[in-house]
Amino acid sequence: MTLTLTGCGSSSEGSGVTLTLVAADYGDNKANSSEHYWDALVRAFEKRNPGIKVEVKVYNWTQVDKKVEELVHAGKAPDMAQIGAYADYAASGKLYSADELLSIPVQADFTPSLAQAGEYQRVQYGMPFGASTRRLFYNKKLFAAAGITTPPQTWADIVSDATALKAKGVKTPFALPFGPEETQAETLQWMLAGGGDYTDNIGKYSISSPENVKTFEWLQKELVGKGLTGADPAKVNREDAFAGFADGDVGMLNGHPTLMKQAEAKGVDYGTVELPGPYGRAKATMGVADWMMAFKQNGHRSQVGTFLNFVYSEQNVLKFSTDYNLLPVTTSASHAMLADDRFSKLHGFLNQLPNAHFYPSDKTSWPLVSKTIKARMGIAVGPRGNPSAVLTDIENTADTADNSGE
Repeated sequence: MTLTLTGCGSSSEGSGVTLTLVAADYGDNKANSSEHYWDALVRAFEKRNPGIKVEVKVYNWTQVDKKVEELVHAGKAPDMAQIGAYADYAASGKLYSADELLSIPVQADFTPSLAQAGEYQRVQYGMPFGASTRRLFYNKKLFAAAGITTPPQTWADIVSDATALKAKGVKTPFALPFGPEETQAETLQWMLAGGGDYTDNIGKYSISSPENVKTFEWLQKELVGKGLTGADPAKVNREDAFAGFADGDVGMLNGHPTLMKQAEAKGVDYGTVELPGPYGRAKATMGVADWMMAFKQNGHRSQVGTFLNFVYSEQNVLKFSTDYNLLPVTTSASHAMLADDRFSKLHGFLNQLPNAHFYPSDKTSWPLVSKTIKARMGIAVGPRGNPSAVLTDIENTADTADNSGE
């Protein structure tokens, strides 16, 4: 497939050009660092395109966005960056659009929901790279010991099951990570489950909607207030919650595919189901995507396009997804994964991707809003919190930033 894609290029195209890529590390140790993935991919690419060299620098997630920001501000933008957000760079005119880089078949192969999430003012600048959705994980052994025979389907089931787990001495019946690490994700999952979202259907912030207020008042009263979360949610990070589940101390939590590998490594027998809502399955689930983008500064549009057409071949997308337990971002690789029983545990996550809801990452105000959510939402659902007041304050901050173009 990679040999036949339009734009894969030859050695005569851009002879002597060296492209730079700053990328995020999806591994959790040196042995499975993303450096290995990129090293192999670049070797294969350069063999087919000897006139184009690619230098990849991999940084962990706590550094990579800041590193790219520093390079851009210093006038030394990389040719490409694979990071968490693209909208600021698109808004300031620094990026090539996807259709300036990719062949028509490659751009059309992106999962539509992901392609749309990569648009700024209806033009795609963010090319999805890694993706995931969320499901509710539960510990089958702890459930059986508590006499629970089926996973929860509604919020009332969550309370009932968590109460039974607590009665059996389970340390954390339901882990609720509203610590600062990834509060914006846990927040959106619960918003969607309750029929709300960060924005309405015309893209205006709706953080303090009646649906959202009702959701977080329910969390405060029914889970936190009844002592079913095991700890103050504001002090629990996602990493802590995942580690607790892998250690067998957590009965239930919302999780993404990487938790499967973590739990299996510790021998935890787990199941997953779609996130419950108030009266049945959640009305929507959250999707998360990371983004590839290409900067105009160095003027290497043709060569970058040649490289990215190669990156997004079916075999390369599937290899990355397989290596890091993520969901493919293209339709062709998704179909290949769904047809392969080796990936059966990922199929539930993958089937949710076409209809998933994403962060409003097309808004340049979103980084500030996300930061505010991380600082405030843990307190909001705490014993002395005021969900309605906090959500209203966050929406006011969001609207101000949105209207000022920040």
